[in-house]
Amino acid sequence: MSDDSDIPPGGETWVASDAFRDEEGQIGALWLERLKAFILGRRSEDMALVMAPLHIADVGDVLEQLEAQERIALVRMLGERFDFSALTEVDESIRLEIMEALPNAEIARAMAELDNDDAVFLLEDLEKADRDEILSALPAFERLALKRSLDFPEDSAGRRMQTDFIAIPPFWTVGQAIDYLRADQDLPDEFYQLYVVDAAYKVLGTLPLDKFLRAKRATRIEAIMNTGQVLVDALEDQEEAARSFERYDLVEVGVVDENGRLVGVLTIDDIVDVIHEEADEDIKLLAGVGDEEVSDTTLDTVKSRMPWLSVNLVAAVLVSFVIGLFNATIEQMVALAVLMPIVASMGGNAGTQTMTVTVRALAMRELEGGRLRRLIRREMVVGVANGVIFAIFIGVVTAFRYGSMALGAVIGSAMVINMIVAGTFGILIPVTLDRLRADPAIASAVFVTTITDIIGFFAFLGIAGLWFGLF
Repeated sequence: MSDDSDIPPGGETWVASDAFRDEEGQIGALWLERLKAFILGRRSEDMALVMAPLHIADVGDVLEQLEAQERIALVRMLGERFDFSALTEVDESIRLEIMEALPNAEIARAMAELDNDDAVFLLEDLEKADRDEILSALPAFERLALKRSLDFPEDSAGRRMQTDFIAIPPFWTVGQAIDYLRADQDLPDEFYQLYVVDAAYKVLGTLPLDKFLRAKRATRIEAIMNTGQVLVDALEDQEEAARSFERYDLVEVGVVDENGRLVGVLTIDDIVDVIHEEADEDIKLLAGVGDEEVSDTTLDTVKSRMPWLSVNLVAAVLVSFVIGLFNATIEQMVALAVLMPIVASMGGNAGTQTMTVTVRALAMRELEGGRLRRLIRREMVVGVANGVIFAIFIGVVTAFRYGSMALGAVIGSAMVINMIVAGTFGILIPVTLDRLRADPAIASAVFVTTITDIIGFFAFLGIAGLWFGLF
């Protein structure tokens, strides 16, 4: 135990005098400094006092700001007062780092107190041996519920669902349902609707709370329930489930198993996380950085980025081979070496724009029916229009700079060709990958850039060689 010199000046009253967030919304530097001093001084009671008012999302931010040993010390010192749901708010590497540093018995105690979906989220990335040991220490009911959720595929609705829900029979009255809700001690902490089920737990309808609370006590549930409910299959991909929330403006939806029995619910807070994760994943895949996190180590980051950098290197070598075919042409007209990156760069950017729109449309299932043909036609016309506009501009600039109208015409022609190619392949490559059951976000950028570079260089240098008789 350290003395008070470990605590910066004002440490005894810092809760009242220092803001947790500064004017920019960041954790206050002084607040964080003094929290670290409490950790260093092992002042667990003081630390618990200042951490208690924080929302779990804020606790997650605090954990990410601390060094590895500090965050582990914080969790250990808080003990049972630490809310493990805060670990759902941090990067995966930090979450695993903390959980691997704690005894499985302590994790099991925490899992028993968490909502099912949060517990599954924390357990799914642990080693199987650790996960099995933790599950074996849980009460039978909680253990079976968690094992059932973990048996569903990763990124499925079954993995995301909350297994606590309220199911009532259709023949009850509103009064009976109210009495049941008041008497039951194991209700979910939050819920938005009741599920009307038969004896086999197959969903007959749903009853939103607003409609339920406005009904008279003598009203039968089956008379006021909604029968046109939307349900999600437990094996359905979480991204598809999120799309249902968006399409039907849902706040909660029932999850059913392969036999149509109600096994859980998805709520809007889970879906917001899904949307964030999927968008985050797509952005990273487009850049070829995998599941990299800000908190990852240098070695992990290097390993994550190497595969696609290697693919890019192969693509660059292929492009350089194409340029090598025109060495003689470039040697006879040095201006070509100066101008050819312009054509490739414009084509690459145009292709990336089209590819981004296409990948997004594929993810949102917006290219069904005749929409794909319309998009291809549109992008080809856009390629022609942009190609002509920029061809005229760069052609005029080139003609004035080098005093050659012919050279301006060459680069203008190559620009039009490459912009059309960029628009076309910016659509065809993601669509082809999607048809081959490959994620179009993963490799589209590499292929599109490589093709536009090759076509751009080949068109520019080829047309120049023919025009000026350099072959």
